[in-house]
Amino acid sequence: MKNFFCFLLLGLISLNVSAQDAKAKAILDKVSEINKQYKSIKAKFTFSMDNEEEDIHEISDGSILLKENKYKLQLMGVDTYFDGTTQYSHIIDAEEVSIKEPDEDEDEALNPAKIFSIYENGFTYKYVNEVSENGKKLHVIDLFPTDEERGFTHIRLKIDQATNQISALKSVGKDGNDVSIVLKKLTPNVSLTDKDFVFDTAANPDVDVNDMR
Repeated sequence: MKNFFCFLLLGLISLNVSAQDAKAKAILDKVSEINKQYKSIKAKFTFSMDNEEEDIHEISDGSILLKENKYKLQLMGVDTYFDGTTQYSHIIDAEEVSIKEPDEDEDEALNPAKIFSIYENGFTYKYVNEVSENGKKLHVIDLFPTDEERGFTHIRLKIDQATNQISALKSVGKDGNDVSIVLKKLTPNVSLTDKDFVFDTAANPDVDVNDMR
């Protein structure tokens, strides 16, 4: 009888996990469907990094332009451009830009171009619960990397139930660094050209160029 009870309990737990995974997948599929309809995205957000052990607490507003696999990220005094092949990092105060071609095997967990589709590859997921924040009802879903070598334990997504859009994400780092992004405003289908994703060195002659390609 004891063995039968344990078998039943394990069965119920398994069913519960499966139901949570199925619910998470259904929600993420809706998010993916909506985002794939967008030709481009302009977004404003708040970025924060916290490390309790080191007493580090940083917060900054940022913005991003996205089109296909291209992006322009403005955050913490650095404008980062990526045209699909080449990355330009312009440190504004230092009047310096570094140019490189990122390696394909670099960790893409928080690649800006992947922020609205981060869950599509390399993760398992689990529905956690439903919360209310600032008058909005949000789904909470945890993503777990299938590659154990990743530098984080999981990523927590919060998804707006009304819009099926990612409202916030938090990456819990193995080194104690927790990175959070909270979306403030999203504008889809803005007019962008390929020039928006390249740093124009000719138009900025006073900026020192460090070409590492």
